[in-house]
Amino acid sequence: MTSVNDEKQPTLLEQMGGVSGLLFSSLPVVVFVLVNALAGLTPAIWSALGSAVAIGIVLALRKGSIQPAVSAVFGVGIAAFIAYRTGSAKGFFLFGIWQSLVYGGGFVLSILVRWPLAGVVWSALNGHGQGWRKDKASVRDYDIATLVWALVFISRFVVQRWLYDEGSVGWLAVAKLAMGYPLMAVALVATVWAVRRSDKRLKARQEQEEAENAAAEERLRAESHPAVEEPAPVEERR
Repeated sequence: MTSVNDEKQPTLLEQMGGVSGLLFSSLPVVVFVLVNALAGLTPAIWSALGSAVAIGIVLALRKGSIQPAVSAVFGVGIAAFIAYRTGSAKGFFLFGIWQSLVYGGGFVLSILVRWPLAGVVWSALNGHGQGWRKDKASVRDYDIATLVWALVFISRFVVQRWLYDEGSVGWLAVAKLAMGYPLMAVALVATVWAVRRSDKRLKARQEQEEAENAAAEERLRAESHPAVEEPAPVEERR
Protein backbone atom coordinates (compact mmCIF):
# COMPACT_ATOMS: atom_id res chain seq x y z
CA MET A 1 0.00 0.00 0.00
CA THR A 2 1.28 3.46 -0.89
CA SER A 3 2.32 5.46 2.11
CA VAL A 4 0.59 8.72 2.79
CA ASN A 5 2.65 11.88 2.35
CA ASP A 6 2.65 13.89 5.55
CA GLU A 7 4.27 16.98 4.03
CA LYS A 8 2.49 20.28 4.46
CA GLN A 9 0.06 20.86 1.64
CA PRO A 10 0.18 24.13 -0.33
CA THR A 11 -2.25 26.86 0.54
CA LEU A 12 -5.11 27.86 -1.75
CA LEU A 13 -3.26 30.99 -2.82
CA GLU A 14 -0.14 28.95 -3.64
CA GLN A 15 -2.22 26.49 -5.65
CA MET A 16 -3.54 29.39 -7.75
CA GLY A 17 -0.08 30.84 -8.40
CA GLY A 18 0.00 33.39 -5.62
CA VAL A 19 -0.98 37.04 -5.86
CA SER A 20 1.07 37.47 -9.02
CA GLY A 21 -0.79 34.57 -10.62
CA LEU A 22 -4.12 36.25 -9.89
CA LEU A 23 -2.97 39.54 -11.40
CA PHE A 24 -1.27 38.01 -14.43
CA SER A 25 -4.28 35.92 -15.42
CA SER A 26 -6.60 38.93 -15.20
CA LEU A 27 -4.47 41.49 -16.99
CA PRO A 28 -5.02 40.47 -20.67
CA VAL A 29 -8.81 40.42 -20.21
CA VAL A 30 -8.84 43.84 -18.55
CA VAL A 31 -6.55 45.27 -21.22
CA PHE A 32 -8.70 43.86 -24.02
CA VAL A 33 -11.94 45.31 -22.68
CA LEU A 34 -10.49 48.74 -21.90
CA VAL A 35 -8.69 49.15 -25.22
CA ASN A 36 -11.70 47.82 -27.13
CA ALA A 37 -13.90 50.48 -25.49
CA LEU A 38 -11.40 53.25 -26.20
CA ALA A 39 -9.84 52.34 -29.55
CA GLY A 40 -11.72 49.44 -31.13
CA LEU A 41 -11.30 45.73 -31.74
CA THR A 42 -7.99 45.53 -33.60
CA PRO A 43 -5.97 47.60 -31.09
CA ALA A 44 -7.62 45.61 -28.29
CA ILE A 45 -6.51 42.31 -29.85
CA TRP A 46 -2.90 43.47 -30.21
CA SER A 47 -2.88 45.00 -26.73
CA ALA A 48 -4.16 41.77 -25.15
CA LEU A 49 -1.56 39.75 -27.06
CA GLY A 50 1.17 42.18 -26.06
CA SER A 51 0.24 41.97 -22.38
CA ALA A 52 0.15 38.17 -22.60
CA VAL A 53 3.62 38.07 -24.18
CA ALA A 54 4.94 40.42 -21.50
CA ILE A 55 3.47 38.21 -18.79
CA GLY A 56 4.96 35.15 -20.45
CA ILE A 57 8.42 36.73 -20.49
CA VAL A 58 8.15 37.68 -16.83
CA LEU A 59 7.06 34.17 -15.88
CA ALA A 60 9.83 32.61 -17.98
CA LEU A 61 12.46 34.78 -16.29
CA ARG A 62 11.09 34.01 -12.83
CA LYS A 63 10.77 30.26 -13.33
CA GLY A 64 13.73 29.70 -15.68
CA SER A 65 11.58 27.91 -18.28
CA ILE A 66 9.73 28.90 -21.47
CA GLN A 67 6.75 26.68 -20.60
CA PRO A 68 5.05 29.34 -18.43
CA ALA A 69 5.53 31.83 -21.27
CA VAL A 70 3.92 29.50 -23.79
CA SER A 71 1.03 28.79 -21.42
CA ALA A 72 0.50 32.49 -20.76
CA VAL A 73 0.30 33.33 -24.47
CA PHE A 74 -1.55 30.27 -25.75
CA GLY A 75 -5.02 30.93 -24.31
CA VAL A 76 -4.95 34.65 -25.08
CA GLY A 77 -3.69 33.94 -28.58
CA ILE A 78 -6.61 31.61 -29.34
CA ALA A 79 -9.10 34.08 -27.87
CA ALA A 80 -7.63 36.93 -29.91
CA PHE A 81 -7.69 34.84 -33.10
CA ILE A 82 -11.37 33.99 -32.64
CA ALA A 83 -12.19 37.65 -31.99
CA TYR A 84 -10.31 38.59 -35.18
CA ARG A 85 -12.06 35.91 -37.27
CA THR A 86 -15.53 36.74 -35.97
CA GLY A 87 -14.92 40.48 -36.16
CA SER A 88 -16.60 40.87 -32.77
CA ALA A 89 -15.17 41.71 -29.38
CA LYS A 90 -17.36 39.12 -27.71
CA GLY A 91 -15.56 36.45 -29.74
CA PHE A 92 -12.59 37.00 -27.43
CA PHE A 93 -14.50 35.07 -24.76
CA LEU A 94 -15.89 32.29 -26.95
CA PHE A 95 -12.99 29.87 -26.50
CA GLY A 96 -13.16 30.11 -22.71
CA ILE A 97 -16.92 29.59 -22.74
CA TRP A 98 -16.75 26.30 -24.62
CA GLN A 99 -13.64 25.28 -22.74
CA SER A 100 -15.67 25.50 -19.54
CA LEU A 101 -18.30 23.18 -20.98
CA VAL A 102 -15.68 20.62 -22.02
CA TYR A 103 -14.00 20.72 -18.61
CA GLY A 104 -17.32 20.44 -16.80
CA GLY A 105 -18.30 17.44 -18.91
CA GLY A 106 -14.91 15.83 -18.26
CA PHE A 107 -15.33 16.14 -14.50
CA VAL A 108 -18.83 14.66 -14.65
CA LEU A 109 -17.64 11.78 -16.84
CA SER A 110 -14.79 11.01 -14.43
CA ILE A 111 -17.33 10.57 -11.63
CA LEU A 112 -19.41 8.20 -13.73
CA VAL A 113 -16.41 5.98 -14.56
CA ARG A 114 -15.27 6.00 -10.90
CA TRP A 115 -12.03 7.90 -11.56
CA PRO A 116 -12.90 11.29 -10.00
CA LEU A 117 -10.53 13.84 -11.48
CA ALA A 118 -10.10 15.79 -8.24
CA GLY A 119 -8.35 12.76 -6.74
CA VAL A 120 -6.54 11.66 -9.89
CA VAL A 121 -5.05 15.08 -10.64
CA TRP A 122 -4.16 15.91 -7.03
CA SER A 123 -2.47 12.55 -6.49
CA ALA A 124 -0.55 12.83 -9.76
CA LEU A 125 0.69 16.35 -8.99
CA ASN A 126 1.76 15.44 -5.45
CA GLY A 127 3.11 11.96 -6.16
CA HIS A 128 0.72 10.22 -3.78
CA GLY A 129 -0.17 7.39 -6.13
CA GLN A 130 -3.65 6.04 -6.72
CA GLY A 131 -3.95 3.87 -3.60
CA TRP A 132 -6.96 5.91 -2.48
CA ARG A 133 -9.07 4.24 -5.19
CA LYS A 134 -9.10 1.03 -3.11
CA ASP A 135 -10.96 2.88 -0.36
CA LYS A 136 -14.64 3.43 -1.20
CA ALA A 137 -15.02 6.27 1.28
CA SER A 138 -12.07 8.11 -0.30
CA VAL A 139 -13.54 7.67 -3.76
CA ARG A 140 -16.81 9.10 -2.46
CA ASP A 141 -15.04 12.13 -0.97
CA TYR A 142 -13.22 12.78 -4.23
CA ASP A 143 -16.52 12.35 -6.09
CA ILE A 144 -17.92 15.25 -4.05
CA ALA A 145 -14.88 17.43 -4.74
CA THR A 146 -15.02 16.57 -8.44
CA LEU A 147 -18.71 17.43 -8.55
CA VAL A 148 -17.90 20.88 -7.13
CA TRP A 149 -15.38 21.39 -9.93
CA ALA A 150 -17.97 20.28 -12.48
CA LEU A 151 -20.50 22.78 -11.10
CA VAL A 152 -17.90 25.56 -11.28
CA PHE A 153 -17.23 24.98 -14.97
CA ILE A 154 -20.85 24.35 -15.91
CA SER A 155 -21.98 27.52 -14.13
CA ARG A 156 -19.30 29.45 -16.01
CA PHE A 157 -20.60 28.10 -19.29
CA VAL A 158 -24.26 28.84 -18.54
CA VAL A 159 -23.71 32.43 -17.34
CA GLN A 160 -21.10 33.44 -19.88
CA ARG A 161 -22.92 31.82 -22.79
CA TRP A 162 -26.01 33.84 -21.88
CA LEU A 163 -23.96 37.05 -21.71
CA TYR A 164 -22.35 36.16 -25.04
CA ASP A 165 -25.76 35.79 -26.66
CA GLU A 166 -26.71 39.15 -25.17
CA GLY A 167 -23.56 40.70 -26.66
CA SER A 168 -22.49 42.29 -23.40
CA VAL A 169 -18.69 42.43 -23.67
CA GLY A 170 -18.18 44.38 -20.44
CA TRP A 171 -20.27 41.99 -18.38
CA LEU A 172 -18.55 39.05 -20.07
CA ALA A 173 -15.24 40.34 -18.75
CA VAL A 174 -16.71 40.85 -15.29
CA ALA A 175 -18.18 37.33 -15.30
CA LYS A 176 -14.92 35.80 -16.54
CA LEU A 177 -12.95 37.41 -13.72
CA ALA A 178 -15.58 36.97 -11.00
CA MET A 179 -16.19 33.32 -11.91
CA GLY A 180 -12.50 32.57 -12.31
CA TYR A 181 -10.30 32.35 -9.23
CA PRO A 182 -13.08 32.99 -6.69
CA LEU A 183 -14.98 29.89 -7.83
CA MET A 184 -11.75 27.95 -8.21
CA ALA A 185 -11.01 28.74 -4.55
CA VAL A 186 -14.32 27.11 -3.59
CA ALA A 187 -13.46 24.02 -5.64
CA LEU A 188 -9.98 23.88 -4.11
CA VAL A 189 -11.50 24.03 -0.62
CA ALA A 190 -13.61 21.00 -1.52
CA THR A 191 -10.53 19.24 -2.89
CA VAL A 192 -8.43 19.92 0.21
CA TRP A 193 -11.33 18.67 2.35
CA ALA A 194 -11.39 15.42 0.37
CA VAL A 195 -7.60 15.07 0.47
CA ARG A 196 -7.39 15.49 4.22
CA ARG A 197 -10.21 13.04 4.90
CA SER A 198 -8.70 10.49 2.54
CA ASP A 199 -5.15 10.91 3.84
CA LYS A 200 -6.31 10.56 7.45
CA ARG A 201 -8.27 7.43 6.62
CA LEU A 202 -5.46 5.85 4.59
CA LYS A 203 -2.88 6.66 7.24
CA ALA A 204 -5.01 5.00 9.92
CA ARG A 205 -5.45 1.94 7.70
CA GLN A 206 -1.72 1.79 7.01
CA GLU A 207 -0.90 1.95 10.72
CA GLN A 208 -3.44 -0.77 11.42
CA GLU A 209 -1.96 -3.01 8.73
CA GLU A 210 1.55 -2.44 10.07
CA ALA A 211 0.41 -3.32 13.59
CA GLU A 212 -1.33 -6.47 12.34
CA ASN A 213 1.75 -7.49 10.34
CA ALA A 214 3.99 -6.96 13.36
CA ALA A 215 1.65 -9.06 15.52
CA ALA A 216 1.58 -11.81 12.89
CA GLU A 217 5.37 -11.86 12.68
CA GLU A 218 5.59 -12.08 16.46
CA ARG A 219 3.21 -15.06 16.49
CA LEU A 220 5.20 -16.84 13.76
CA ARG A 221 8.42 -16.20 15.63
CA ALA A 222 6.92 -17.63 18.83
CA GLU A 223 5.58 -20.71 17.01
CA SER A 224 8.90 -21.44 15.29
CA HIS A 225 10.88 -21.06 18.54
CA PRO A 226 8.76 -22.61 21.32
CA ALA A 227 9.94 -22.05 24.88
CA VAL A 228 12.05 -24.96 26.27
CA GLU A 229 11.13 -26.08 29.79
CA GLU A 230 14.04 -25.95 32.23
CA PRO A 231 14.86 -29.19 34.13
CA ALA A 232 13.59 -29.34 37.69
CA PRO A 233 16.13 -28.81 40.49
CA VAL A 234 17.89 -31.96 41.86
CA GLU A 235 16.20 -31.63 45.21
CA GLU A 236 12.73 -31.72 43.59
CA ARG A 237 13.61 -34.86 41.56
CA ARG A 238 14.61 -36.66 44.75
